[in-house]
Amino acid sequence: MKLDIVNGQNEKVGALELNDEIFGGRIKTDLIWESVVQQNASERRGTHATKNRALVSGGGIKPYKQKGTGRPQVGSSRTPLWRKGGTVFGPQPRSYEYDLPKKVRIGALRAALAAKLADGTLIVVDRLASEDRRTKGTVAMLGRLGVKGKTLVIDVAPDEGFALSARNIAGVKVVPSARVTARDLMDTAHVIATKEALEKLQESLG
Repeated sequence: MKLDIVNGQNEKVGALELNDEIFGGRIKTDLIWESVVQQNASERRGTHATKNRALVSGGGIKPYKQKGTGRPQVGSSRTPLWRKGGTVFGPQPRSYEYDLPKKVRIGALRAALAAKLADGTLIVVDRLASEDRRTKGTVAMLGRLGVKGKTLVIDVAPDEGFALSARNIAGVKVVPSARVTARDLMDTAHVIATKEALEKLQESLG
C-alpha cells in the first residue's frame, strides 16, 4: 500500500510505503470500542457521593421513648428507613480508571489508523512548520490540503510555531505520535500526519 506525500501547497513530493499486514485486512472495531470506553472511563471524575446515616444532619436524640408507645424501637430519626434518613449503599467517590492489555491498545490504534486509510481521510505531509506563527497561514495551508472541521494533526515532535498557530483554530488538535490514541483518531473528520510520524507509528505497531 502506497500513500502520496504532499507539501504545504498540496503538491506531491513523494510516496510512503505502508505495510499491508499492519494496515490491511479486517478493521477490528471491537478493539477500537474497548480502547475508547477505557479512555473515557479513565477521565471520569467519580466525585458522586450520598450521605449515610452518620453524615446526614439531625437525629441527635432518640425520637421517642423505647417502650410503651406501641411503635417500633428507633434510636435516631435519621435511620435509612425514615424520610430524610441516610442512604444505604449509595454511590461514593471512586476512580473508574482501569488498564487494557498492551496488545489490545496497539490493536485498537492499528485498527483506527486502518479505518482512516480506508475512508481516505488520512493525509501525509513532508513537514509541518510555521515560521511566522500566524494562525492565518495555518488556516490557508489546511484549506489547500482540503480539510475542514475536526482535524487531528500528528507529528513526532510538533513544531512549536505550528502548534501555537493551530491552537486558535476550532476543531484542530495537535498530538505527538507517541501519545495518539484510537479515540483521537475516531473523534475527528480528517487526519494529517507527517511522513516521519507515520513511519514511527508503523514501526511501533508492527
